[in-house]
Amino acid sequence: MKKLRIGHLTTAYHTCFILMDTDWIEERTDLKLEWSLFPTGPEMIKAFFKNELDVGYVGLPPAIIGIDKGLQIKCVAGGHVEGTVLIAKKDFRTLKDLGSIRETLNQFIGKAIGTPTQGSIHDVIIRKLINEAGLKDKVAVKNFEWADFIVDAMKDGIVEGGCGTPPLAVLASRMLGAKVILPANVMWPCNPSYGIVATMDMIENFTEALEGFLKLHEEACNLVRTKPKEAAEIVAKTIEIIDKDFVLEVYRVSPKYCASLPREYINSTMAFIPVLHSLGYISKTLTENDVFHTELIEKIHLEKPHYGDPGMLG
Repeated sequence: MKKLRIGHLTTAYHTCFILMDTDWIEERTDLKLEWSLFPTGPEMIKAFFKNELDVGYVGLPPAIIGIDKGLQIKCVAGGHVEGTVLIAKKDFRTLKDLGSIRETLNQFIGKAIGTPTQGSIHDVIIRKLINEAGLKDKVAVKNFEWADFIVDAMKDGIVEGGCGTPPLAVLASRMLGAKVILPANVMWPCNPSYGIVATMDMIENFTEALEGFLKLHEEACNLVRTKPKEAAEIVAKTIEIIDKDFVLEVYRVSPKYCASLPREYINSTMAFIPVLHSLGYISKTLTENDVFHTELIEKIHLEKPHYGDPGMLG
């Protein structure tokens, strides 16, 4: 029996929370999964450097930063795209009201936006948008170790908004009446909000075990799209502190789930590299082959990509 040490985040739409509370692993594989929770992607990458993980659920910018520093991992599957939103207190106006990203961000002049740690996909995206709007020295970005702290900071007036995942948006809406002012699809189209990364040791020496895991990940992605209520019930039972309706709201904020690695996903990921370099987060240019290993998921996911097909979430 092969043990896989898997890192994951608190993000409710990741398939880990389905695999944790079903009997799929025991019934369909000879794998033993050991789960480790991390507050952010950058913290997970530190664990990879310590050889504490074999596989991870992570936004790809932190993975790219690790690869730039010599970490021997690659992205072997997708999971979700467009998982970053900008939320703000209820008196802020939305993109729909104001007509442009720049005008929407102008509302934060002299104020701060909270986001997870430096190098997280949310941190990179909001800094890029602020810079493009010419607001680098006018809008502050405050990083938090845990995304949940952003809601508390909004409540306490430390920040006026937050850039993070759909679960953050749903939590802030319930607790503060906050709203999404820049939706997921405009923040960075097709951005790789999370993928599955694996060590080169896993890819090269434990291919069959990795394939077995990816098959279940693919099935769980399909469950979210085609039977979201069933998936939400499983996730709520696993996480315990949230309910099924919370999970369903999360799914609908950003309904693009799939395990495949289509050209659009890869191109969007590679577009992060010059941005990461400009921010000083990486030191060199990486190639597609440095970041991706697509052979395994291409054997498993034989249909067209489902990112544009929300299924029952549509």
